[in-house]
Amino acid sequence: MSKKINKVLISVYHKDGLDEILSILDKQGASFISTGGTQEFIQSLGYECESVETITGYPSILGGRVKTLHPKIFGGILYRRENEGDKKQVKAYDIPSIDLVIVDLYPFEETVAAGSSDEEIIEKIDIGGISLIRGAAKNYADVIIVASKKQYVPLLKLLKEKNGVSDTEDRRWFAKEAFAVSSAYDAAIFNYFDRGQESALRLAADDAKPLRYGENPHQKGTFFGNFDEVFEQIHGKEISYNNLLDIDAAVALIADFDDTSLAILKHNNACGMASRPTVKEAWIAALEVDPVSAFGGIVVTNRKIDKEAAERINEIFFEVIIAPAYDDDALEILKQKKNRVILIQKKNGRALPKVQCRSILNGMLVQDKDVSVQTQSDLKVVTNTRPSKSEIEDLLFANILVKHTKSNAIVLAKDKRLIASGTGQTSRVDALHQAIEKARTFKIELEGAVMASDAFFPFPDCVEIAHHAGINAVIQPGGSIRDSESIEYCNQNGVSMVTTGARHFKH
Repeated sequence: MSKKINKVLISVYHKDGLDEILSILDKQGASFISTGGTQEFIQSLGYECESVETITGYPSILGGRVKTLHPKIFGGILYRRENEGDKKQVKAYDIPSIDLVIVDLYPFEETVAAGSSDEEIIEKIDIGGISLIRGAAKNYADVIIVASKKQYVPLLKLLKEKNGVSDTEDRRWFAKEAFAVSSAYDAAIFNYFDRGQESALRLAADDAKPLRYGENPHQKGTFFGNFDEVFEQIHGKEISYNNLLDIDAAVALIADFDDTSLAILKHNNACGMASRPTVKEAWIAALEVDPVSAFGGIVVTNRKIDKEAAERINEIFFEVIIAPAYDDDALEILKQKKNRVILIQKKNGRALPKVQCRSILNGMLVQDKDVSVQTQSDLKVVTNTRPSKSEIEDLLFANILVKHTKSNAIVLAKDKRLIASGTGQTSRVDALHQAIEKARTFKIELEGAVMASDAFFPFPDCVEIAHHAGINAVIQPGGSIRDSESIEYCNQNGVSMVTTGARHFKH
């Protein structure tokens, strides 16, 4: 059913963007009701505006906590226009008919993020605003609710194209958007009060981005989140579901490296990785490890990409490149491929949310992200032979890589470069065999390399296989009841082993 906008209640915290809306509504003959600062703003633009206090007969009380909470306001929003009983009561109590409600909410999340006091945060829990939103959305059959300035554009479109007349589907859409606002607001408040106790799970995500498809073309895919907060896309095609998975893995990996480093990822695992003095050198070293897997992968680095690096990187096909910055002449080279996605990373992976969620069965799994990074002080030498300084550097390098590799995982490294990895195997022995075979396939020398395992060795077979392949040093969490067997083999064969006490499973 079509409805004309005749009377508008406006009560907003943020006034920007209202000017054009007010101008059009005024020309279309609508009248305004408002409170406090919003009323002053409307009147400052030259429009007449009736105060809520005039209608209710009550002033704003309790320091502004109670302004709109009154039967004359909520009656005007909630009354059913076709209901005879409602119409009689509205007339009897002189309740105005409100057709459009424009309201926003106090900035609760922003106040929390600013580190404000508990008292300041509590005062940013909106009561009147949230009630107006729910009331108007409930009565979408008769009322339009605009619950955020994000909905100003569709409101303007309705006003301009339909001359302020809405149909049921228009109002239902605005109601849906309003409940999205209110549910997200309530989730944020609950999570503040829950203070990490995880007594219940309340998630709310706006900014839905439909993707071409999910992991496969027959699957629907959607990304919920603010991608632009983390990245600036400066070139290339639309980012896919699988791209996003790889990008997430890439930024998590590179965040754990402080030295100039570059990684090439495929299916969430690094197939090339090196730390070197320059990005160009890191690229050359990383690519040599597995140029076959690198084709069509994701490239990520923690330093600006210059022309020399871009020229070398541009020699193979890859889908996405991520860096904190690019020289102009480097961009000219990288943009030669029309569809290549080029991203500037604006926010370090360490600054992203520290909680991970995964849907499973008929529920959700929630855990803290694995942000643990071991340093030399965390290492416990458990063998007679101690690792050299360079071996310790490689062990720590390999330990970060294995943390970001799908389990069961083994990583072989040398000179701060990934030599090979075994990923996603059902046996740690199989993972090691896979890594050794891959290194040999690309004629990578294993002599003097180190080995990292994402979990302890239940038997000494892995250290024996690694030793015969030329591995001289091993890093692992430790904790097996049979640790002594692996340690004994190392002692008998001059292999050094360190334990970290930190397992890094990644299923």
